[in-house]
Amino acid sequence: MAAAPPRAERREIVRAAMAAAGGPEQQMLAQRLKAAVHYTVGCLCQEVEEDKDVRFSKQSIAAISEITFRQCEIFAKDLEMFARHAKRTTVTTEDVKLLARRSNSLLKYITQKSEELASSNMEQKEKKKKKSSAAKGERTPGEQETAMTENEDSNMA
Repeated sequence: MAAAPPRAERREIVRAAMAAAGGPEQQMLAQRLKAAVHYTVGCLCQEVEEDKDVRFSKQSIAAISEITFRQCEIFAKDLEMFARHAKRTTVTTEDVKLLARRSNSLLKYITQKSEELASSNMEQKEKKKKKSSAAKGERTPGEQETAMTENEDSNMA
């Protein structure tokens, strides 16, 4: 009969096992995320039940939830790999579009939303730029042109 490893060695084995499993915090977060997915799938199934007059068993909702969670894990890993392949540490909208390339409707939707966000961000940047230049007493290009025209008119008089 082999002797049990020393206490310090046992702690290291437990730490290694926890790290391999993602640690207790990771496991708790994964459980919370799974519960949120299950809840959301349940709500969606209820909406379908009301609209289509069909019923979902608890087992089918659980199966849909599990499949959804696993597919999201695959998507997350794929997105990470796309970014890493491009030698980036940040996932971009281009990575998401690449992931959605097999579903034309999803790709179209993501592209549309991406363009809307980009447009909105540009508008916000312009507003900030105008505010900061107004605060500094600077004129916007349109105001500069108007001022130059007024200045030229007064010089001619």
